[in-house]
Amino acid sequence: MGTATHYDPELTLRDARARYFIDNDFGEQGNYDARWVKLSLGPIPFAFPNSTARVKAVRYHDLHHVLTGYPTTLRGEAEIGAWELASGCGSMVAALILNLMALAIGLVIDRQAMFAAFVRGRYSNNLYGGRLDDALLGQSLGEQRARLGLDRGGVQASAADRVAFVGWSLAGAMTLLAALGLLLAPVVGLVWWLVGTLG
Repeated sequence: MGTATHYDPELTLRDARARYFIDNDFGEQGNYDARWVKLSLGPIPFAFPNSTARVKAVRYHDLHHVLTGYPTTLRGEAEIGAWELASGCGSMVAALILNLMALAIGLVIDRQAMFAAFVRGRYSNNLYGGRLDDALLGQSLGEQRARLGLDRGGVQASAADRVAFVGWSLAGAMTLLAALGLLLAPVVGLVWWLVGTLG
């Protein structure tokens, strides 16, 4: 798990994605039909429902891993989250929310890496908003990397990039705190009820 996704630029997106699925133990079809998404946050395993909105977004997200080279490690997911936020999530609300939480976690892991991925996203494009069809999947990685501006190097961050990063980071932190609050609310309620009945 967590294999870096630096694939031959001559491969088609379809073939590179197939290798990515194998390299990361995602099954032949990427586990898109799984009912639950199982992840680990360090030593803590957790799962959440594999919603239709998430599946729609992750079909693009997996191709982004292949195109950008970010691995499926905790840090890599945070980096691609920062990159997708900066390059735009379009109408993919599930991607927006998951990426905000990933960025917030990433800030704790490696703030400089998150900033670098975010700046890279500010000066490149992604696949969200486009058609995910056979024509796209038949194109080479090299073609798509060039089209999206992912082969650019040496981009210098501007003051506007820094301000945007701070704004998205704050939004990420608030989103993560809200999600944690929703998860913890039933536990807090149960403890409150138990204390009340035992007192």
